[in-house]
Amino acid sequence: MTIQTFNKVTIGQIVADDFRAAAIFKKAGIDFCCGGNQTLEKACKGKRINIDELRTELEALRSSLPSESHDFKHWNLGFLADYIVNTHHQYVLRTLPDLVEYTEKIAVVHGLNHPELNEVMNLFAQINKELQQHLKNEEEVLFPAIKEALKSGSAEAKTIIISEISRMTGEHEFAGGAMDRINYITHGYHLPEDACNTYKVTFKLLEQFEDDLHIHVHLENNILYPKAVALAKG
Repeated sequence: MTIQTFNKVTIGQIVADDFRAAAIFKKAGIDFCCGGNQTLEKACKGKRINIDELRTELEALRSSLPSESHDFKHWNLGFLADYIVNTHHQYVLRTLPDLVEYTEKIAVVHGLNHPELNEVMNLFAQINKELQQHLKNEEEVLFPAIKEALKSGSAEAKTIIISEISRMTGEHEFAGGAMDRINYITHGYHLPEDACNTYKVTFKLLEQFEDDLHIHVHLENNILYPKAVALAKG
């Protein structure tokens, strides 16, 4: 992909073509998952980033070949769905209970001096509720429909794919937006001087959770969902 080509594709497409670009966008503070449908130019303008410098960094990726293990764009849809479940769904389900407990605990202990923690607690409680149902629907409805459409071309499975993805994309936007808000009100998970050990652990877990969510949503919004829709309409 040339520098000129970067002007014509979306952020999501750039990361789908070479997953290593995700690290460049993360460093620049550019959303490549829920915001992955915007062009590089639009993203840079919104963040006041020097687009020429960023394009040069992206172009430099061409000097080394991407790892085949991260070539998500060319994975079989069923295999990619299984990977998402076994890697990202399992991580989310394992981490949610701890973060619900910890965000509540630090809000109770430190909320008077740091009122933003009350909002963090409430936002994460909503994230927990939404993601639990979202993952369940993917595992029990959407992903089986994708596999059935691949196997038999079932018209019913294709209808399910279209309706589920239409709704689930909005759920991604909610979760991504809520984590963006948490990042913003905590000033990028900055720890105050009076932060206790639970405070420190909570912010580290929140940052890791956000990083994983970005990759998780990218794989679905920019790769799995578009390919599944194309399958359903084919």
